[in-house]
Amino acid sequence: VQLQASGGGLVQPGGSLRLSCAASGSRVSVNTMGWYRQAPGKQRDMVGFITSGGSTNYRDSVKGRFTISRDNAKNSVYLQIDSLKPEDTAVYYCRMGDFVWGQGTLVTVSS
Repeated sequence: VQLQASGGGLVQPGGSLRLSCAASGSRVSVNTMGWYRQAPGKQRDMVGFITSGGSTNYRDSVKGRFTISRDNAKNSVYLQIDSLKPEDTAVYYCRMGDFVWGQGTLVTVSS
């Protein structure tokens, strides 16, 4: 099973990004798929997840700005980030279930 995260980059405060996580070897539709981030010098924290049933949950600090979605046909999950803030700067990772991690994609929010 492999996860390939992409979509990161440099964006100005207030901007938006959509991160993608493409899976191979297992179906995103039957797994809980999580998005995490790790800021420089800090621990990796979960920002949200989507269950196999399609329910989503987010940490309080990102509610209203972060949206997780899934495309079963593309076997991918997405993280839409709006109203980006400098404190959103981090490497973002996707995770399948409890054990499979993607390689991370860097989001830098700066003017």
